[in-house]
Amino acid sequence: MDKGISELDVKFMRESLKEARKAFRNGEIPVGAVVVLNNEIVARGYNVRETKKDPILHAEIEALRKTSKRLKDWRLSDCTLYVTLEPCLMCFGAILQARIKRVVYGAPNIEEGFTNFILEAAIKKKWDKIEIVPEVLEKDCREIMKEFFETLRSSPL
Repeated sequence: MDKGISELDVKFMRESLKEARKAFRNGEIPVGAVVVLNNEIVARGYNVRETKKDPILHAEIEALRKTSKRLKDWRLSDCTLYVTLEPCLMCFGAILQARIKRVVYGAPNIEEGFTNFILEAAIKKKWDKIEIVPEVLEKDCREIMKEFFETLRSSPL
């Protein structure tokens, strides 16, 4: 596999896509996430900000909260976060705070993805400690987003 992508990365991204499909079915932007520790899924999450009317309830935040609760610790330094869309800056901040060691994402987030912000940041050194693996199952992750927005646009108001 290329770009440092392993078979496990593909496996867990497929699980994140399952979460994204749940969001889609609920009328949410279809982003899904799973947190993995020792090759086991610890927690899952998907966007629920429309459902719960809360702007911070992105898939990553949901998965991180559930992981912390399950592990009884906010330090998730041995965990990997898999998410179908490149995290926004808010979610990347939460990832930093949780001390996640590895982030694997599917589709780039052209408008709001964290890489747009950190590439020029003077304090990037702190972020160099996190391994970033982009574009795992990118086509599948883009396709669910495309389908969601096409469905949204074709629905009568």
